[in-house]
Amino acid sequence: MLELKPFFDIEDDVVPWLLKCRLTPSDENDLSTRPSRKELKIVHVEMNGHVLYTWKGTKGTTCIATYDPHNKQNKLLYVFDKEVPLISCSVNMERTLLAVSFLQFTRCGVPFETFRPVSRCLTLLLEIHPVNNTKVLKAVDTHVRVQFVYPTSDAKLFPENHLLVISEDGCIEHILVRVIIEEGYRVTIQNPDRLHKDIVAEDILWAQWDTQGQRLFYIIEKENNALLTCIQFYPDRNYEKLLSFPLGFSLTVTKLRLINFGCNSFQQEESSLELLNLQVFTNPTGTMSVCYSHPMQNKQEFTYSVILLHYGWRKTFIVSLEESDHYLISEPTFINIGYYVAVYMPGYFLHLINIQHPNLVCHSLFLSGKDAKVSPWNLQRPILSLTDSLLDCQFGKIYKAHLDLKVFLSFMHDNKLDCHQLAAMHCAVFYLQNNSEIEAQIIHWMCGLPVSGSIDLIQEFICGTLYRKAISETHLVDKLLPYTSLINWNGEIPGVSHSTETISVSVFRDTIQTLKGFWAKLNRNVEFVKNLECFHYPWHNNSSRLIKAQLYSEMKVDERAKQHFRNILENAKTILPKVDTCSSEQKAVSFFQEEDRHQMVLIGLMVEKLKEHLMKYLHYIGKKKIDLIVNNYTVTLLECIWQIIDKIWNKYSLNTHILCLSNREKINSAELVVFHMMTRVLEAAEGLFLPLPPGYHTVHITIGARCLPLHTLLHYIDIGVLRPTERFVTKLLEELDNSATNERFKFSIATRIPETIGQKICHLWDHPVSSSCIARNHVKTLLSELRIYEKSSDFSLKEQTPFESEFLPLICLTRVLTEVEDQALSHLEESENVDAKFVEEVALKQTLTFLGLENK
Repeated sequence: MLELKPFFDIEDDVVPWLLKCRLTPSDENDLSTRPSRKELKIVHVEMNGHVLYTWKGTKGTTCIATYDPHNKQNKLLYVFDKEVPLISCSVNMERTLLAVSFLQFTRCGVPFETFRPVSRCLTLLLEIHPVNNTKVLKAVDTHVRVQFVYPTSDAKLFPENHLLVISEDGCIEHILVRVIIEEGYRVTIQNPDRLHKDIVAEDILWAQWDTQGQRLFYIIEKENNALLTCIQFYPDRNYEKLLSFPLGFSLTVTKLRLINFGCNSFQQEESSLELLNLQVFTNPTGTMSVCYSHPMQNKQEFTYSVILLHYGWRKTFIVSLEESDHYLISEPTFINIGYYVAVYMPGYFLHLINIQHPNLVCHSLFLSGKDAKVSPWNLQRPILSLTDSLLDCQFGKIYKAHLDLKVFLSFMHDNKLDCHQLAAMHCAVFYLQNNSEIEAQIIHWMCGLPVSGSIDLIQEFICGTLYRKAISETHLVDKLLPYTSLINWNGEIPGVSHSTETISVSVFRDTIQTLKGFWAKLNRNVEFVKNLECFHYPWHNNSSRLIKAQLYSEMKVDERAKQHFRNILENAKTILPKVDTCSSEQKAVSFFQEEDRHQMVLIGLMVEKLKEHLMKYLHYIGKKKIDLIVNNYTVTLLECIWQIIDKIWNKYSLNTHILCLSNREKINSAELVVFHMMTRVLEAAEGLFLPLPPGYHTVHITIGARCLPLHTLLHYIDIGVLRPTERFVTKLLEELDNSATNERFKFSIATRIPETIGQKICHLWDHPVSSSCIARNHVKTLLSELRIYEKSSDFSLKEQTPFESEFLPLICLTRVLTEVEDQALSHLEESENVDAKFVEEVALKQTLTFLGLENK
């Protein structure tokens, strides 16, 4: 599922440069020799991606250089004139200062001649622009790590440098190094004998450097509880403690573990029982996750936890370990891949935990056995997980973890579990990035699946696609727009049990509320959790249904309701011109070719409700910005549904030429398959109260009229699956001749069309049904002239549903007469006589027509 793609390979990116510049020992032919893997090693990776590495140079020297991945250039930084066992090194952003720590003894225990050892490990600060003075920072018997603090990427040359020095005795020191420029180019340390030092933390048992965010995390034990603390470093001042959080367990480890402080090849391997396997991952969107594994109690199960500080949750997973031929390591590797954290136990399981939307466990993917693979992970060598990459110290490679979408597709096709299908599809859709080929395969796969009672994958695909495109424009809406159509999910994950614990989110200091960037986004996420409301489909509620029912009905409404109706239509009219119809000629099916009042109302209503929802929470960004977000979201929805249908039509080689009713006998099996797929898309959209592209119902019912038996077609119309549109009825009357079969077919459809459509097309058909429509209009006109119909009260919503067919004149006439009778009994108003004979004739004629007895 996961694929490791190298973006740095020391053999390809460094060795050719070393040989070209003759920076390695020469052979008997005076040619530079290729350094061995033990001689050429990665030491550290800085914030800007620069890779620091060391190798054995000519005449027994030890060299340090850096590789810039942006311009793919190497630069020599410093050369020791003797062999130096390097433990750690770091260079400042301007590459004028180099901090190093190294052992002063060889492997044989013989001291170097260059430095008369007083202690086992020496830490130096070197001037390298140009090479000049050397300052001894620390001389101790334990290993020391060094790390320069980097300012923001757009900062100019800063006269202050901040250096962290971490020793194995659990002490973190901060050293302020001021520099001056001499002779126009020479950078030297100001007052090197009086560098300002202060202790950041003591007695730590775990520390991690956040390379991208320039944050230091460390853990100490306080009152038998592990306390996680975060310190933020700034380019223009020292540092500030912003987070102090009790993890809820006591420390049983005895050795210090350092994360993201480089690769120390001279450090002895420690037992996992002596080290704390914990890692913190932050995301620019304002998420912070703390992942840690529990001590293994037996070989049958494994437990790990993920603390989601941005949600105030701790999720604990207990994994049943399957039998495997692989060696069972005692701790997994945590990998940051953006919106997911991968938990990998080589040979046993691979879990992708959704940290952005952890509400439902079915949105996380749990793999085991042959599916749990990370290529090309070698089980025999350790790989270090960095902030956003993985470091293979043994082979000198740095990887980026990517999702292999082709493997995901294969997994979705082969797996039958709803939870696996849903999680894999969401993951693939989220990382799709405009891959039309993969998108088409996902559409074909999900539309070909049998209907599931618990999960509608088409709804999930639509929601996931809309969410991905919306947050790609602005992350302000990541908590306000729906990510899924599911409200809850109570299924089980095979081999995995999980629990969720609510934790306090009041762990942040008050200063976080005044900060910008990551901390502001994190604070916003925390506030959303504190004031958690139903963000699930803001336009899906009872009031929306009531408004739609009122708008769809043919009843008279007051002026206020009419104005609301006009506003909704105006909202829709602003959306349709923004849809990309320029490429409609390349699409197999064409929409947006007609005015569909039903879909216009749905589009306008969605725009209205979504604007109200976002204005409630994002009013500070302004109405114009909210309008843009809503318009883009609605346009994306219409284009997404159009794209789904187009992919389906292309798969079965259909085009608009099949939308002809005169040759209904010439159909193929593909049309029936496409019809049922379009029905599933229709049900998915209506299940979420989402609009469809105008013209969808016309295409849908046209295909249905071609491939369905008449009784099935009429049944679909009666239950509301198919909706006769004006364009379809017009096509029906114009393309079909007056044969007995076609007349029966047209009559069956015409008796089921809405009254408004019947009034528009009655002149196209010389049939008693058309005459009945004219007669009913005449009755309405007479009553309105008598000022009776306009004074009538509205029918209740219980009596008339939004989609009820009103064309049968007898039903309408009965209601009108009932209303007139009620008014006569309840109001002492003067009423003029109604032509009873005319009404009787019309009612009788409509009854005969309805019963099919008009020609008998």
